[in-house]
Amino acid sequence: MSTLPVYRWRLAPDGLATRRQLRAAGLRPGGQDVAAQLERPRRRRGPLIAYLYRLDLAKPVRPMTPARRAALARANAARRICPACRTDAGYVIPASLGMCVPCADSPRLAA
Repeated sequence: MSTLPVYRWRLAPDGLATRRQLRAAGLRPGGQDVAAQLERPRRRRGPLIAYLYRLDLAKPVRPMTPARRAALARANAARRICPACRTDAGYVIPASLGMCVPCADSPRLAA
């Protein structure tokens, strides 16, 4: 088992990028293994860790197809429908409540 090279914050060599940096450049890891790890020290907790991927092995982001766009729209719409009153709340239903705010505040449904 090989260990990953560890770099301190802002000291990673050129040619490596995090997932967010890849995405901003229109790339994705494309199935490659993690090439290195980046550590940002913190005062009272363990360090923040980010995994780095090689830019030369990264692949372009897959384009959004009409079918994927429609599936994403349906999934987002389902997150807005209250299971108690079956109406579109107009916002994403909080997972902590499990229903829209008016239904959660209603004493009849809360019991």
